[in-house]
Amino acid sequence: MKYPLLAAAIAVTTINAYALEGTVTNDHGTPIVGAKVKPNGHKKSVVTDGQGRFNLADDVEEIHVTAPGYSHRIVHLHEQDGKTLIITLADTVIEQVDVIGLPIHASVIESALPVSVLSGEALRNQQAATLGDTLDRQPGVNTNFHGNVASTPVIRGLSGPRVLITQNSLDVSDVSRVGPDHSVASEVSTAQQVEVLRGPATLFYGSGAIGGVVNVVDKRVPTDSETRGEFLLSRESVNSQNLASFNGTTGTDTYAFYVDGFWREANDYEVPVAPEKNHNDDQHLSENTVANSAEESSGYTLGTSYLLDNGYVGLSVGRLEREYGIPGHSHGSQDHEESEEERIYADLKQDRYQLLSELDVALPWLRAIHTRAAYTDYTHAEIEEGVVGTLFSNQTSEVRIDLLHQEWAHWKGGLNVHYKNSEVAAEGDEAFTPPSISETLAMALMEERHFGDVLVQMGARIEHVSIVADNVLLPHLEVHDHESLGMDDDDHTDEETRVFAADHDFTPVSLSFGAVWDFRPGYNMGVSLSHSQRAPSASELLSFGPHIGTRSYEIGALFSVHDEDGESHFELSADNLELETSSNIDLTFRKHEGDVGVIFNVFYNHINDYYYQSATGLFTESGHEDEHNHGGEDEDEHEDDLPVYLFTHADAELYGFEAQGIWKLNNRWKTTVFSDYVHAELTDGTYLPRTPPLRFGADVDYTGDQLSATLSWTQYAKQNKTAQLETPTDGYDTLDATVTYHLPVGPHELALFIKAENITDTEARVHTSFIKDIAPRPGRNLTLGIRGQF
Repeated sequence: MKYPLLAAAIAVTTINAYALEGTVTNDHGTPIVGAKVKPNGHKKSVVTDGQGRFNLADDVEEIHVTAPGYSHRIVHLHEQDGKTLIITLADTVIEQVDVIGLPIHASVIESALPVSVLSGEALRNQQAATLGDTLDRQPGVNTNFHGNVASTPVIRGLSGPRVLITQNSLDVSDVSRVGPDHSVASEVSTAQQVEVLRGPATLFYGSGAIGGVVNVVDKRVPTDSETRGEFLLSRESVNSQNLASFNGTTGTDTYAFYVDGFWREANDYEVPVAPEKNHNDDQHLSENTVANSAEESSGYTLGTSYLLDNGYVGLSVGRLEREYGIPGHSHGSQDHEESEEERIYADLKQDRYQLLSELDVALPWLRAIHTRAAYTDYTHAEIEEGVVGTLFSNQTSEVRIDLLHQEWAHWKGGLNVHYKNSEVAAEGDEAFTPPSISETLAMALMEERHFGDVLVQMGARIEHVSIVADNVLLPHLEVHDHESLGMDDDDHTDEETRVFAADHDFTPVSLSFGAVWDFRPGYNMGVSLSHSQRAPSASELLSFGPHIGTRSYEIGALFSVHDEDGESHFELSADNLELETSSNIDLTFRKHEGDVGVIFNVFYNHINDYYYQSATGLFTESGHEDEHNHGGEDEDEHEDDLPVYLFTHADAELYGFEAQGIWKLNNRWKTTVFSDYVHAELTDGTYLPRTPPLRFGADVDYTGDQLSATLSWTQYAKQNKTAQLETPTDGYDTLDATVTYHLPVGPHELALFIKAENITDTEARVHTSFIKDIAPRPGRNLTLGIRGQF
């Protein structure tokens, strides 16, 4: 008797396990094969079969349906009648990739916060040796181009400590936010996608993301064991760069394994004109090549995961090594025949360990636990004449835990707990910031709910940030202006450097509210309001020394300048250290169905107590004989001077727009246009430095059965809204093209490609670059390569 009962129980369980059936079709009623149907709040998804059918468990309340070339569809099952669904997806020309780095579901068209995702073939076509250069054509994103060897993204005019760069949602933990000549310790050639969150993302990532987030996503901790991979081989002409990269995943039902690696080598790059804007004919500039712009990089990652029915737990270890020249950092003549001993270059090494876990649980109030943890050991030595001049290091431990609750009154979300400890040190000739420990402990609540056609997202975050430094230096500094004879070298010889400890605590609070209204099929409007606070970084507070990467002498907000008896000197400031507070509004319009797609964002950001470097009008000797003579004999006496900048704070406002339109002419041809603009100034009318100019761009894409091609044009307007001591930058146009031939190899394919950049060989000086006058963009460049997937 017990066996029939057992069989009946199994039958009932089977029926209940697959009580929901459905079919996914397009507007013409044709079944969509391979569409992904994912229950909200669950890790696993199902894929439609050859007839577009799928089956799901009966306890699902909301599903997300996606397929390449179609708009996403969210279906609330409590609003449906019966157990059989017909789900229709509309065509779209906007690639709608999900954002992996957020604890709540979001995509390009479904988030109140403006986001962009660069993935797939678009990522491979646009990838460059540096992260900022890779993202440079994304609306609202520019690069602070530093001689082809280093760059970080500039988001809506903000960069440095205001834009957080993460890898799998954890801080990349290098020193790229301290100086523009410091490379980002993350590799794009092995990444799955790069996500950009424009505007304050402090709710998800903390106060260091007050200007936005760039999240590099890879599969170093695999979430499944499907066997797949890709490889890339390429050669560039402008700097003789060779690149090889690969990544692969495989495994069993229980274990998944991942491996990736890359190698890149490049020489100094060529430019259309003499690199230095105000050069003299006798400066050994016989070659139009930017000195100290060569690099050699390599790295690998090994990862493994234990796969469970309710999720996964995985570990990874990665090694990155990068040796790269530092343009504008050398001292002495710019001789292209310089020996290895005369090179000035950075030797970067990073070891990174990550633990990632996402587990569904069946507790009365808790439905999932997502854990992300990392330990990073980073060093970066700047080597001059074969000797280490300055050594930077950063040891960071970080843990993020998302506790996602069961749906309550149709609200979905959870609690985030975040801890980060960073020990950053710089030792040597140009150690402009003392060793410090920054520690953050935060808690955030994030919730979202659909009210009919309106998605509401809201949250709050509170942090405790501490910055501790035991050996803050206040040296005596000889300064002068360029209208006087300067100070006598014998003055103040009895003054000594003061050494003291600093311990500062801050409590930033962030609040966010957003809504997305699907006011008609294929259209939506979004609004995002945020109040975000940021604690100043250690370098903004404690700096006191020459920073050759920015060609300036930097002094932190902990100090102030005083005039006495016609002489200037620096002492501890009596002013309070304030939190930087941003009040931001974003308005978004999207049309995402049919043959025409449009995304238009406008934003306004008012920042109280904005920390910035103010020109003091004073100068000091750098201690090196500068290689650059900027104006002939009259400036010889000042050629070794560095301008002195003091970190201070004042109110600022930034506003602008991003626009993108896509028109699919037919199944073969598509055109894309975009534009972006940001206006950035202090409320007293002073322009902020290195603000990107107005920009326009257009792409024409052809997609055939095996051949695809893209022609891209970008125009950068002249930028003459400049800060004190900043020079204007001429506008320029760039023209690029890519042709790819797809060669099927069984169920996989090879892609042979040729890419031409800066076809017109235009002189292009990037206004957001600290070294625009000595290192323009590369000249005409031809890349040949092959990539494959399996």
